[in-house]
Amino acid sequence: MAAVVIPSGTPTPPPSLGALSSQPPASVNTAPIIPVSVVDRSVPVPIPNKHMPNANPNGFKISTPVTPPASPPNEEKGEKSMDSLLYPPDAYTCIIKSPPVYAIDAKGVAAAINFTSRQPLPDINQVFPWAHGLHPENSMQLAFFYARKKAARRPPITFRGLCIVKIGRYIERSRLKGSIIPEEILPLSTQTPGFLQVDPKDGFNVRNFHIQVGKFAGLSDIIVYGDDETDPAAVLRIARRISNAQIYHRNLCQTEFGQPFPIYNTFIVQDPFSTFEESFPELILLDSSGSLTGNVIDFCHWERMEMCSMSRASEISHNVYLGTSADARFPTTPSDTPEWDVLIESSDLAPMPLIENLHGILETMDRSSHVQHLQFPGSGSIAPATWSRMDVDGIIDTCRWIYAVANGKQTDTTDRDGDVMMKTSDRKPRKVLIHCADGYTETSLLGLAYLMYSDVIPVHEAWVRLHTTKNRNFFAYDKDLAFLRYIEHTLLDAAARDQGMSLNYASMSPPEWIYRMDGSLPSRVLSYMYLGNLLHANNFGLLKALGIKRVLSIGENVSWSDEEKREYGADNLMVLRDLQDNGCDALEYQFWRCLDFIEEGRRKNEPVLVHCRVGVSRSATICIAEVMRSMKLSLPRAYCYVRARRLNVIIQPHLRFMYELLKFEETLSQRQNHSTKRELEWMHVAREVAAMNRPYIRQG
Repeated sequence: MAAVVIPSGTPTPPPSLGALSSQPPASVNTAPIIPVSVVDRSVPVPIPNKHMPNANPNGFKISTPVTPPASPPNEEKGEKSMDSLLYPPDAYTCIIKSPPVYAIDAKGVAAAINFTSRQPLPDINQVFPWAHGLHPENSMQLAFFYARKKAARRPPITFRGLCIVKIGRYIERSRLKGSIIPEEILPLSTQTPGFLQVDPKDGFNVRNFHIQVGKFAGLSDIIVYGDDETDPAAVLRIARRISNAQIYHRNLCQTEFGQPFPIYNTFIVQDPFSTFEESFPELILLDSSGSLTGNVIDFCHWERMEMCSMSRASEISHNVYLGTSADARFPTTPSDTPEWDVLIESSDLAPMPLIENLHGILETMDRSSHVQHLQFPGSGSIAPATWSRMDVDGIIDTCRWIYAVANGKQTDTTDRDGDVMMKTSDRKPRKVLIHCADGYTETSLLGLAYLMYSDVIPVHEAWVRLHTTKNRNFFAYDKDLAFLRYIEHTLLDAAARDQGMSLNYASMSPPEWIYRMDGSLPSRVLSYMYLGNLLHANNFGLLKALGIKRVLSIGENVSWSDEEKREYGADNLMVLRDLQDNGCDALEYQFWRCLDFIEEGRRKNEPVLVHCRVGVSRSATICIAEVMRSMKLSLPRAYCYVRARRLNVIIQPHLRFMYELLKFEETLSQRQNHSTKRELEWMHVAREVAAMNRPYIRQG
């Protein structure tokens, strides 16, 4: 797994990803392999090989951020505040008058959550740039945003959220939808008044997802509850602290900004958690035993599900499949028939198979019907500096062995002295699964090599065929591409000889586009929509090889020749200009223009590449919007869908883009004549994104 090292305190210009909190809040996320079991959820498990690129498309300097051009104005005047069932709290019993704390039952909590989810969110320009985090001592962040909006630090009082705080020793049990722990909003010292100060004191960052809970808690009614083992006195103690923090925060804001500040209230749930389990299971994320219920989306789990769905086992050659380790199912009873005869696990730690071991497995298969296991080096593990004859012989021997097993063919393998090392006789063809955790990272080297061997095709054709004809989403390192090109003639000579074919190398000359690849292909998000970077967009031959006939450039210009532009056609290239990834420039007013262009390509069977510079923020935002529109998915599910299909790169739409997408849900609901109802609220969405990204970032 690759990670970005960000030294603590280093100012990071837009739109690079800044460092997350050095003391991150506990998370309800995990990344289990299906089926879900009860595990330690304090730290989400990263998906193998995911990494965060430096999403810095505009080349900003570290020292000072650049002031962007003004976005379309949208004043706060006349905007309606969000309504709430909890304000005024006249319908609820006041159990403590000073500070005020009210009682609420499970039915009331369910009603309040449902009501809040149907309230339109405030306009984007009311919430931003305040939500980015504007600490009064952070001169860099303030200078950048104050140039656009002088009242940037004033809280958006039209927002009225609902925050749920869970009290108890076992934080990974009995979790309601969107619930947090007190440490996420309250200072560690009980002597420190108010809410936790989360605005960063230095640096520049437009991806401060980890501070959103702390910021919006001051704009929310707060419900406090405990599990069935929690001391009610502990719940009451935290509720009093929160109510005092609300009063302190209100007075502070009224003094600083010279305007009335809304009254937000604190509530204590009177019913036991078992009441929620019995009557409102749709609100339960983790039940009282700590297991995911599936009733509330858990981002990490959902990303795993999408990954397994995308990479489920499929046949790339006769009886040879690529898939995830979740596909490597074992018989559960003696009477069960194994789905696979041979399981080959690709791993970074695996050695190259020896011919003697391959021969031994064949002999075992002749005597037994048990599933056989083999390991093979993962993609990227054979570095150019370590290439050896053993590596070349090993990969050819493995391909020859798989071919013999899958096809039941007779084949001889000889060593350098001509002695027969492996001789297989005609036998029953067997099913082979090549697998790894995510289904595409570690298996790509062997998968591509075997396709070259079985189909007797050069590496560039195997690259395209695996992606198009075989319909596999995969990622391979540039060192894999170099290694396969290095062994291409040797591998194809062996394949042709074994299969009784003759080769014409003149017809196999590599195309120009293969030399311009870095190992990655554009990510196929939908059958008609790819997500990629500027390098992909400028590789005209690669676009043609993949059948991509349209290009949507978000804030970047392609460098095509006049001939290439004429060949593609003016109507098949759309460019959004002057759109920076800086946390200020708006993208939402361009959504439908982009989606109409993509939809036109779908109708004409002309797949489109959506790209910016890196392919993680601006273009990812458009792809998420299209998935929301076409598949009728909520933002959380569409985000995980696209994130899983971006393969080795983590998408990073910044805060404003994510909020725009959450507002886009409202627009889609209106177009579909449905009432607005968010699956998750803004604080919950931001918290989950921060928790998913945390394993990939470490402090220096």
